[in-house]
Amino acid sequence: MNIDLVWNEFRFEIALLIFVAYIVVDGMYAYYTLAVTKRKPYSAANVGALMHFILALGVLSYVQNYLYLIPLALGSWVGTFIIVKREQEKPPLQ
Repeated sequence: MNIDLVWNEFRFEIALLIFVAYIVVDGMYAYYTLAVTKRKPYSAANVGALMHFILALGVLSYVQNYLYLIPLALGSWVGTFIIVKREQEKPPLQ
């Protein structure tokens, strides 16, 4: 793949949208995992379905331009970090 062509087709607006979307997706994934471990079937199923829908949109973006993997990975990291940090601040379950 020609890097000049890929870079010329890269749009920062799309990259920002992917970044934000993957913050949400990874937050949802962490919430999904918590819902499954807490045996909340409706929450887990709803979050899982929405999460996979957003994931599919992300795949369509980076299939067209692999540079979109950068905001995808950064958004994923931020989303997971936020949820885990929030869970750390909660008191432990008894």
